[in-house]
Amino acid sequence: MSSSARLTVDQLKAGVADGSIDTVVLAMTDMQGRLQGKRLAADYFLTDVLGRHAEGCGYLLAVDVEMNTVDGYEVSSWENGYGDLELVPDLDTLRLLPWHPGTAMVQCDVARADGTPVAVSPRQVLQRQLDRLAGYGWQAHVGTELEFIVFKDSYEQAWDQDYRKLTPANQYNVDYSLLGTARIEPLLRRLRNQMAGAGLTVESAKGECNLGQHEIAFKYATALRTCDDHAVYKTGAKEIAAQEGVSLTFMAKYDEREGNSCHIHLSLREADGAPAFAGEGPHGFSRVMEHFLAGQLACLSDFALLLAPTVNSYKRYVPGSFAPTAIAWGRDNRTCALRVVGHGASLRFENRVPGGDVNPYLAVAALIAAGLHGIEQQLPLEPEFTGNAYASDAPRVPATLRDAVAAFEASEVAALAFGKDVVRHYSHAGRVELAAFEAAVTDWERRRGFERL
Repeated sequence: MSSSARLTVDQLKAGVADGSIDTVVLAMTDMQGRLQGKRLAADYFLTDVLGRHAEGCGYLLAVDVEMNTVDGYEVSSWENGYGDLELVPDLDTLRLLPWHPGTAMVQCDVARADGTPVAVSPRQVLQRQLDRLAGYGWQAHVGTELEFIVFKDSYEQAWDQDYRKLTPANQYNVDYSLLGTARIEPLLRRLRNQMAGAGLTVESAKGECNLGQHEIAFKYATALRTCDDHAVYKTGAKEIAAQEGVSLTFMAKYDEREGNSCHIHLSLREADGAPAFAGEGPHGFSRVMEHFLAGQLACLSDFALLLAPTVNSYKRYVPGSFAPTAIAWGRDNRTCALRVVGHGASLRFENRVPGGDVNPYLAVAALIAAGLHGIEQQLPLEPEFTGNAYASDAPRVPATLRDAVAAFEASEVAALAFGKDVVRHYSHAGRVELAAFEAAVTDWERRRGFERL
């Protein structure tokens, strides 16, 4: 199935009629960027949900990573009875899931009982920024690059072993190694082909630096479609790995070696499809590009929480690790947080801050909001950084989740761009994550203190 072969409603109806489709997965994206929802009988979807909506408990936007109910959220709580929210199918996302027989999926927007959008829903956070962008006559094109680590252990075995002493799929650095990737090509091939069957356009697969680490790249698309595909891929890759009896993780920093990144590429197009970033200025930039990139630099600290949402996220930022520590921009310079690549129509910037744990909707919304801040304030672009940004005196990427929460919560730019309700919601999520971590006793503490302290 090619990348253009999304299902139409008529194709879904035909598949249900001939028995080739019997299940429709109804999915929304939660605060952590995960797909949540339910499996519906395909006949029921066509008769009772299509053109209407289904329901899901509002706590899906008010829980932590482990699905614990958490006090302090306005959208859903014990005080309001944890009532339902509406899951409204976006039929543009209708697709087959080739790794599940007879199964289609549709992704949803989240609404209240009166039909109004839920502002803190990640898809709606992004849509608000896309609407602002459209007001200028621009459309964002985005690509996300997710890395993952494959282990020969199943997810059940990894759980039983408390995620210790797992066996990586490769025993050495296989960055760009054809021999190393061939070791697990059956899994990589299935991932590539079945993602293509779900409507994603596959570009390539390559090995990475950590043991068992790999990346599959997909072609850029419009911002919302890329984020929808990202969520499908991340869930589908885990499901396919489980079917193969292995496991893989997208967590930002699994061990002390290289972490899993999620570099995000972004460019703008005019209404007629012309590139908005290319121009006659220095470096081939337009004024739009200069201001948009300046906005990225100005807002990166304030918006870091949306790019790096967990305690673990911040453990990637180590000098010399290919994860950035300096808030600077450079031409094809991987030591900078912002790397500019391409020329003319392909001119774009890459934000290297996010890890594999990022919620793509929130991260892309942050990049657009930052760029629009640069446009609206006509921010000047600082000179290109050349050399090793790790050794520079450039401002630093926030070093901890605590720093990022404080910056986001106090940010006037964030309040104006996203709304105070969104800022409160995700600041609270950050504090919940911090509280969970601070209550935990780690293996490091036991090894360090059990006998010697």
